[in-house]
Parts: sequence; structure tokens; C-alpha cells
Amino acid sequence: MTTGQWVLLGAVVLAVAFGLWRAGTDGRFRGTRAPQAGETGERESESPTAYSLLTGTEYADRLGAKGTLLQFSSAFCAPCRATRRTLEEVSALVPDVAHVEVDAESQLELVRRLGVLRTPTTLVLDGQGREVTRAAGAPTKQQVLQALAQLP
Repeated sequence: MTTGQWVLLGAVVLAVAFGLWRAGTDGRFRGTRAPQAGETGERESESPTAYSLLTGTEYADRLGAKGTLLQFSSAFCAPCRATRRTLEEVSALVPDVAHVEVDAESQLELVRRLGVLRTPTTLVLDGQGREVTRAAGAPTKQQVLQALAQLP
């Protein structure tokens, strides 16, 4: 084999490995992103457990009693549309769970504050608006239901 063929073979192997890794991790709920110091906007006298991620935003009054599926989308994101349908289905199926969609392009401050790096990103919030878990990519209906099962 020539050097060019080896380079081509290596590039193909790397591309396939990356594709398999991406397919295996896309849309999975994994932990939360801990807020950095001073990022939450809490006053020292406030209890950290009473803080909602949406305090001070136009979405603060749209929390569900049990939980909220907070979706960050962008206009030209095809997986965002599929995610919207999935989250709307689940929120209609599970009582007291709300679905809130945020346009990431028009809410850059919130996107930066919450550490959203790509769209779609879905955050599962508890009834007080605290992050329980998050997924980058398009989650399946079953993955969303499993994530909601973590709510208190």
C-alpha cells in the first residue's frame, strides 16, 4: 500500500470511530452541570435549594409543578424539531410536567449562564426549577421518561 492509501484508511477508520461514538452518546441524559461561583445570582441570605435556574427570565412562571423539560433550540436545527415533538408528547403524557422551548440564538445570556454548548440541549428541572439532568442531542421518548423518573 502506498502512503496515500494508508492515510486514507486511517482517516476512514477515525471517521467511523467518531460516528459510532457520537451515535452512542447523542441524546443521553448525563448528570448536571454544576453552577460556577457567582453564576446562580443568589443572594447570600437565600437558600441554595430555593433557587430556580429560570429566576429573572421570561420563562420563570412556566415551570411545571412536578418538573420542566427545558429545551434549547435554534432555527435551522433539524434534530430540534424532533426533540420538540418528543418533549411535547412526554409533557402531555406525564401530569404536572411542562415543556419550555428556548430559542438559543435570542437568549445568549441564558445559554452562556447554563453552559449550553449545542442544540438541541434538554435540561430536566425539578418543580423548583433546579437542574436534575441534561442531554445534548435528540433524546428518545424512553430516555426522557427515564430522566423524569429521577424527579423527587
